[in-house]
Amino acid sequence: MAKYSKKASEKVEVTMHEMKEGKLKSGSGKKVTSKKQAVAIGLSEARKEGAKVPKKK
Repeated sequence: MAKYSKKASEKVEVTMHEMKEGKLKSGSGKKVTSKKQAVAIGLSEARKEGAKVPKKK
């Protein structure tokens, strides 16, 4: 069974692509360089859109 929904996976894929292009910004406006941070932002955005994502620990 998949841990995340397809919609959540797609959102993470988009944010990773933005990070690699240097277009992804954090909440404070700084450029994101960490893969972990990019994944966290993608999952957070997917949660807001109502995708199946486990709760934060």
